[in-house]
Amino acid sequence: MSAFVQLIEFTTSKFDEMEKFNDEWRERYPERGYNWLVMTADRDKPGAYVTMVSFDSFDAAMKNSEDPRTTEFAEKMAELTDAPPVFRNLDVVRTEGT
Repeated sequence: MSAFVQLIEFTTSKFDEMEKFNDEWRERYPERGYNWLVMTADRDKPGAYVTMVSFDSFDAAMKNSEDPRTTEFAEKMAELTDAPPVFRNLDVVRTEGT
């Protein structure tokens, strides 16, 4: 099995609410089903964001997706976005650096 990264592209005019919800969620559920997460803001498109989430494998990502807590989280996040998010499912074929 190879490493797997999911990109989630979304727009929101409620970023502060989203961050507050994320903080509350992580406090409520400190365990994670992923290795790391990076959220980025698009400098050229205000209100546009991309989140990158790394998993050990596609299977690990799917197991995380099937967790009812993940469904609950995704539903709340969808309420805070301006349009449905776009998901990209990517197999890692090369990494460099740390």
